[in-house]
Amino acid sequence: MNPRRKQRLTWVLVLVVGVSVAIGLMLYAMSQSINLFYTPSDFEQVEEGKQPPTVGQRMRVGGMVVEGSVQRNRDTLEVSFNITDTGPQLTVLYQGILPDLFREGQGIVAQGELIEPRVLKASEVLAKHDEEYMPPELAEKMKGIKHVNPNDPVADSDDSSNGTSSGSGDYQ
Repeated sequence: MNPRRKQRLTWVLVLVVGVSVAIGLMLYAMSQSINLFYTPSDFEQVEEGKQPPTVGQRMRVGGMVVEGSVQRNRDTLEVSFNITDTGPQLTVLYQGILPDLFREGQGIVAQGELIEPRVLKASEVLAKHDEEYMPPELAEKMKGIKHVNPNDPVADSDDSSNGTSSGSGDYQ
């Protein structure tokens, strides 16, 4: 083989190996930072092709806070509570100040690490709010203005029977 051709082949092989190593390292780094979303039911019902959560895995878990399950430590900011959807309950341990919207029966999303098969040590807790939220300033300005929900035909028909709505969804 010609020495010049041999040198080109060597450089091409070095370049291919270097790019392969760089892609491999990027994929490995990305796999360490992926947070998968689960619900408490996912801990029992594993879909085909989906692995069950394992201890030590970082994840996000969403569900409703079970009534009567919130336990607070009086001396520290440690809180434990259970969440559920339609299936089993999952215990969440959290140290910190909970969001203002957090309460029993409220939907939450907790991000953290699974430390036991049904215990999540959360690093962050987010409380969900309903879609009817309105900032207090805007609610004050809109006092007396009736809003007709287009997704609720029952309320619309009730209003039209007493003459308070034009039936077209207009504000009055």
